[in-house]
Amino acid sequence: MDYYELLGVSRTADSDEIKRAYRALALKYHPDKNPGNKEAEEKFKTINEAYGALSDPEKRAQYDQFGKVGSPSGGFGTQGAGMGDLFDLFNSVFGGDPFGQQRGAGRGGKRAARGEDLQVEVNISLEQSRIGADIEVEIDKLIGCDRCGGSRAEPGGKGLQSCATCGGAGQVRQQQRTILGNFMTAAPCPTCKGTGELNPEPCSKCHGRGRTIKPEKVTVTLPKGIDGGYRLRVAGQGNAGMFGGPAGDLYVFLELTPHPYLTRDSDDLHYTAHIGLAQAALGAKFEIPTLDGSQPLEIPHGSQPNDTLRLRGKGMPRLQARGEGDLIVTVAVEVPKKLSKRARELLEEYAKEIGESIAPPEGLLSKIGKVIRGD
Repeated sequence: MDYYELLGVSRTADSDEIKRAYRALALKYHPDKNPGNKEAEEKFKTINEAYGALSDPEKRAQYDQFGKVGSPSGGFGTQGAGMGDLFDLFNSVFGGDPFGQQRGAGRGGKRAARGEDLQVEVNISLEQSRIGADIEVEIDKLIGCDRCGGSRAEPGGKGLQSCATCGGAGQVRQQQRTILGNFMTAAPCPTCKGTGELNPEPCSKCHGRGRTIKPEKVTVTLPKGIDGGYRLRVAGQGNAGMFGGPAGDLYVFLELTPHPYLTRDSDDLHYTAHIGLAQAALGAKFEIPTLDGSQPLEIPHGSQPNDTLRLRGKGMPRLQARGEGDLIVTVAVEVPKKLSKRARELLEEYAKEIGESIAPPEGLLSKIGKVIRGD
């Protein structure tokens, strides 16, 4: 089993690429999203094993050199780890402690813990931004387990028990002797991982974490005139908290989808009107597409390439301010590449009328000479 191939990354992938690949696969094969699916559970284990090795620089170097991680007699990444250890790794990437535990929380270990924040990227259109539309975003979030009620223990079982190692304090103290005297140090209890409690019969649904993953749709209202590159905060739509703690927040990162014919520059919109020589010289009327439908616009006679015209108030609403920007129309004069005989005659007459010098038409002998010369 190749760890790089398993995560779908190259051997030169950096830590961010490896983390992104792991996040996508871990969510896809997480037991909460695949209840009763043994194949998905095994896949989840191997993905965690691969990430556990490649996310640690020393383990990755060892794997690259020897093709395995750990001592010669055993240890291979997270191979053989229990589900609790795998969820520990999973939640260290996705934010927060795997079981909602607060390390070093004091006696009993229970302290309200705020849920982790979530983030999602969403593409929006000019039309949605202009009207301040309601959009739906899909997220996978942690919610309180409906089987154990967040207690983490199997209902009807033994329940949570005080840790004998630390006496329920969540910490162990050690006295160290140094040349400067004796010092007392405190560290999270290795037995209960700082919670002060043990869970001999974890909840069969949430595996003792107190929370499960659930896909949800969240409605987000866009501020009128919002642009790409902004971030919206939706309070309370992140992961559920633990032990009565509040939920985290959801952060929505916005990207603007390119429009078929309009481009945005702050509050203004831009449109390019392609017109012909005669229209530029004599003037013409056009229907200009706007976000409100077609708008008539008169191109004045004698218009030059890159001249601009404005349709007032046809741009984007000013964000958190009154008024709207403009729609700026840029004139692009197109020169025909092919002319009919009659059109050429008329243009030659026009050039003669205004005294404009033009190249004479090519005759047969001129064309033969070009072929002979290889022009």
